[in-house]
Amino acid sequence: MIKLSFNFFVKSNITFGKGAVEKLPEILKGYGLKKVMIVYDGGVKAAGIAEKIVDQVKKAEVEYLIFDGVIPNPTNEVVEEAAKLAKEAKVEGMVAVGGGSSIDLAKAVNVLMTNPGTIGEYGGMNMVKNPCLPLIAIPTTAGTSSEITNVSALIDTEKVIKYVVIDNKIVASDVIADPEFTKTMPVSVTAATGMDAITHAVESYISNEATPLTEYNSLKGLSILYENLPKVVENGSDMEARENMMLGCIITGFGFSNANLGFVHAIAHTLSAHFGLAHGLANACVLPYVMEYNAEACPEKMVDMAKTIGLPVSGNLDEDKYLLAHALKDLIVKLKIKTLSEQNVPESAFDRLAEDVLKEPVLGFNPRQGVTKEDVITILKKAY
Repeated sequence: MIKLSFNFFVKSNITFGKGAVEKLPEILKGYGLKKVMIVYDGGVKAAGIAEKIVDQVKKAEVEYLIFDGVIPNPTNEVVEEAAKLAKEAKVEGMVAVGGGSSIDLAKAVNVLMTNPGTIGEYGGMNMVKNPCLPLIAIPTTAGTSSEITNVSALIDTEKVIKYVVIDNKIVASDVIADPEFTKTMPVSVTAATGMDAITHAVESYISNEATPLTEYNSLKGLSILYENLPKVVENGSDMEARENMMLGCIITGFGFSNANLGFVHAIAHTLSAHFGLAHGLANACVLPYVMEYNAEACPEKMVDMAKTIGLPVSGNLDEDKYLLAHALKDLIVKLKIKTLSEQNVPESAFDRLAEDVLKEPVLGFNPRQGVTKEDVITILKKAY
């Protein structure tokens, strides 16, 4: 049934295209900021991107503090460390450069700049009370959509969980999307982040919170991403494909930040919390098998997605509902996505992992409800 009563939230101003980073000084001046924190990781620094960002900040005649201690799957401890430095320096805004980890960390730090307590207190939905500082997000990957979503994903090392802060107040004020920056990514990262974006498109389309607007964005994003990901993995210099990947990622982000995600992310969060798996890889290796599982609950939508990516349908719903899952299996093989065993996840951990997956709030948005421990273990074994 189509929902004709819904909310659809969009906030960020987006500057897209080659050379878009040159708009940063103008954006910073527009906010009248005197000092900002620039957040990035070692990879961004090594690629020479950080230097380019700093140069643009200098052009704006804005003081800056650098935090380059971002780690994959950022933890509460790293967030608190960065927030302490930002508060001491009395920064008035944030510039986040990199993939999802850098942008998610900057969002979390931004929460603590205007709200009391520790970041763990803001896990869940709509827990942030006060507006945040201006945040300019500059993605260097085409995968997480963190630059335009209302989500920050973090690791609680004490509870051994990956949790999310979801709040419209944490969305970046501005996005500078320059596809040139994605050229520095290794092939494996391009593949994994691209599969992350495809996971977002697929899960948001079948979410039980989907609306006509989110469905449009999810399908459009899926179409763009599925066509261009193999191209950009095969030829990293294909700038048209890179532009399309970044565009598809943003379009998809509008969909999933409003519709939310599901079972794939429940598993991926748990894998990252226990074994430090990169988020994109954790999603990709279980995606086809979760889609097989979900096909029973939303066969028509599975066919919609199969048609969207150009798969030939027979008209037999019982067969066609699995076409997408089969195509995704072929895609992860083509992209050389590592299996769970290749990512050093021991089969002996499946029982414990399954128990923790069932605690994931995101399961509430999955189209097929009633997920059991045995269901999770079966999917983990298929991905092994």
